[in-house]
Amino acid sequence: MVYKVRISKIVVNRIIGFSISLGLLTGCVQTEVVLQSLTPDPASFSTFAEPAPTPVPTRPVYEPGTLVDYTAQTGDSLTALAAHFNTTVKEILEVNPLIQKDITTLQAGLVLKIPIYYKALWGSQFQILPDSLFINGPQQIGFDTAAFVNSYPGWLKNYSSFSGGANRRGGDLIDYVAQTFSISPRLLLALAEYQTGALTNPELDPDKTLFPLGYKDQFHKGFYLQLVWAANLLNNGYYGWRNGRLDTITRSDGTMEVPDPWQNSATVALQHYFSHKLSPDEYRQAIYHEGIYQTYVTLFGDPWQNFQTHIPGNLQQEDLTLPFAAGKTWALTGGPHAAWGEGEPYAALDFAPPGVVGGCSNSSEFVTAVADGQIVRTEPAVALLDLDQDGDERTGWVILYLHLGLNDMVRPGVLLKAGDPVGHPSCEGGTATGTHVHIARKYNGEWVDADSAVPFNLEGWVAKNGSEPYLGTLKRFSKTITASLSASPSSLITAEKK
Repeated sequence: MVYKVRISKIVVNRIIGFSISLGLLTGCVQTEVVLQSLTPDPASFSTFAEPAPTPVPTRPVYEPGTLVDYTAQTGDSLTALAAHFNTTVKEILEVNPLIQKDITTLQAGLVLKIPIYYKALWGSQFQILPDSLFINGPQQIGFDTAAFVNSYPGWLKNYSSFSGGANRRGGDLIDYVAQTFSISPRLLLALAEYQTGALTNPELDPDKTLFPLGYKDQFHKGFYLQLVWAANLLNNGYYGWRNGRLDTITRSDGTMEVPDPWQNSATVALQHYFSHKLSPDEYRQAIYHEGIYQTYVTLFGDPWQNFQTHIPGNLQQEDLTLPFAAGKTWALTGGPHAAWGEGEPYAALDFAPPGVVGGCSNSSEFVTAVADGQIVRTEPAVALLDLDQDGDERTGWVILYLHLGLNDMVRPGVLLKAGDPVGHPSCEGGTATGTHVHIARKYNGEWVDADSAVPFNLEGWVAKNGSEPYLGTLKRFSKTITASLSASPSSLITAEKK
C-alpha cells in the first residue's frame, strides 16, 4: 500500500539531506554538491537480475511503551536508538539497568529491551549491507580497485577525469572518491554497475554521458562529479541515521516512509539515496534482494558473510590538543559542520588566527598536530594524521586537516609529535570564506560527529552543535566559546602552555 501524507513544516525541517544550510562564517564548503529531489529516469538503472516481486513484511502496531528486543549493531548509541524507537534515553536505561549511564557506543551483539512508541509508515526491514562495508575502513584493506576495474570489459576502466589536482582513471578515480568521502570503493563500484553498467557495458549509454547517475545539474556533469554527488548523498543518509537526525525518507512522488527502527545505517543510506531518484516501484526493487544487494553479491559475494564490526563498545577518543601552538589564541570560526562535502556528518571544526579572520590573506601562524602520529596522506590543501601510525588511514583514529597552504606543508610519511607544525591555515582547497583550518576525526574509516556519543574534545573543550551547521560551541567546565566569523571575544580560545 502507498500512503500519501501531508507533511507539516516541522517534519519538513527535520528531514535530513533535502535542504542544506551553508554557514556564512569563516568556514568552508569542500565540494560544489547541491542536494535536491530529482525527476526519476526509469531508464537510468540496470541490474544483474530481472525484476521480481518481493514480499514486504510488516511490523505490528505496538502499544505505547511496549518493550521490544533489540540487538545492538556496530556504532549504535543510546541517543540514536532513542530517536529510532521514538523513546528516550532515560526510558531505555530504566529497563536496562546494567548499561552504564555514561556509555558512548554500544557493544555490537548486546541484547537490550527498548520501550517503543509506534510510528506509522515504517519502511523495509531488509538489510542491504553491513555498516563496516559501507565505510572505507579495515575491510577494504587489500582490495585493489584499479585491478578489479581493469579485469572487467566495462567503460569505466577507460574513463578519466581531473580530480584532486591530478588526472585519474577508472579504479583510481573510484579510490579518490572513496578516500575523500570515506566510503567503500566496493560500494561505489556496485552503484556504478547497478546504474550504468560501468563494469560490464563496454560503452556508456550516450543518453547518460552528461549525467550517468541521473542527477541533471549543470555543475555535476560527467561521471566523476556525479559520483561526488552520490557519495555526499550516501553520507547524508548514513550519518543522519547514525546520529538519529534522519527520521523520514520522502520518495520522488512525495510519499513518505519512516526507516524501520531496527535498520542499520548503511541500509538507510542506500534507501535515502535511491528515494531521490526512482519511482516507488523502482525504489522498492532497488532496496530489496533484486536491487543493489544482488549487484553487490554478484560482484563481491554475500556481504553478510564474515563481515566485521568496526566500532567497539564504549569507544573513547584519544587525548587531543588544540590545532595551534601552545600559548597562542585563535578563534573558533566554525562549530560542528560537514567533514567533507555538504550536510552530514557534522564532524568538523574550523579555527583561524584572529589577525586574518574575514579574508583570504597569508598567515605565518602554523596549524599543529593535535596528537602524536604519522602523516599518512596529503593532497593539495589536505593532510591526514594517523594516530596509530600504522600507515593506513582506514584504521584507528585519523585527523583530517583541510585548507592548508602549499608553503611549508608537511610531507607524507613524516612522524609528528603533538604541537609539531602541519602547515599554514589558508583558503586553499574547496571554497572558503576566510583563512582558517578545518579539522575532523575518523575512526576505522567512519567519520565521528563532533557532537556525539564520542564528542570532539580538544584540551577539555567539548564540541556542541548549534542551531545550524557552523553555529556551534566549545565548552570546558563553566566557560563556553561560541563560533564567530568576526572573531568576536566570545570565540577566542587559547591553547594551553605545556
